[in-house]
Amino acid sequence: MKAHTKETQNTMTPEKSLQFLKEGNQRFQDNLKANRNLLEQVNDTSEGQFPFATILSCIDSRVSAELVFDQGLGDIFSIRIAGNFVNEDILGSMEFGCKLAGTKLIVVLGHTSCGAIKGACDHARLGNLTALINKIEPAVAAIKEPSDESLRNSKNLDFVDQVSAKNVEMTIENIRKQSPILAEMEEKGEIKIVGAMYDISSGAVDFY
Repeated sequence: MKAHTKETQNTMTPEKSLQFLKEGNQRFQDNLKANRNLLEQVNDTSEGQFPFATILSCIDSRVSAELVFDQGLGDIFSIRIAGNFVNEDILGSMEFGCKLAGTKLIVVLGHTSCGAIKGACDHARLGNLTALINKIEPAVAAIKEPSDESLRNSKNLDFVDQVSAKNVEMTIENIRKQSPILAEMEEKGEIKIVGAMYDISSGAVDFY
C-alpha cells in the first residue's frame, strides 16, 4: 500500500475517511495488516504529507492510533494526551490538520479502563497532573448514576467506562464551541467530527 498523495487525498471525503478507519480496525482485529513498505513510504512522504484523518487519543501505551487503525506513514495526524481532551494547542493542531493540511475527519478516541479517567473518578491530586484531571472531572459530574458515592470511583469499571464515553462526547462539544474554524468546516460538510471508544480487551473500535 502506497502513502497518500495530494491526488489520493483529494479523492477522500469525510465518509470515505471514516470507512478507511473502520476497515483498518477490522484488519487489526483480524491480525491482517495491509501490505506496506514503510521505508518506501518514508521516501514517498519526504517532500510532503497528505493525511486523511486527525485523531485525538489518549497516551495509553495500548492505544496507538496508527496500529489500531492499521495506518502507515503519512496517513493520519495523531494527537495524544492523557484523557483525550482538548486545549488551545490541541485545537490549533486540529485546525492545522484540517484547514491547512487537508484532513477530512476528526476522531476523538477514548478507551476502556482509561487511567486518566480513573484518576478523575478518584479526584486524584498530584503535581501538574492535578490540572489535567480538573479538565476531565466535568465528565465525571455529568454521569449521574450511580448516585452512591462509594460506587463513583475507579474500582467501578462500568462507571469508569461511562465517564470515558461522556468525556469523548464533551470533548467533541468543546471542539465545536471553541473552534469556529472547525465548526464551520463541519457545517459545510468539509469535515466530519466523530467520537469512538477502543476496547482494550478486544481491539475493537466502536464509533458513535
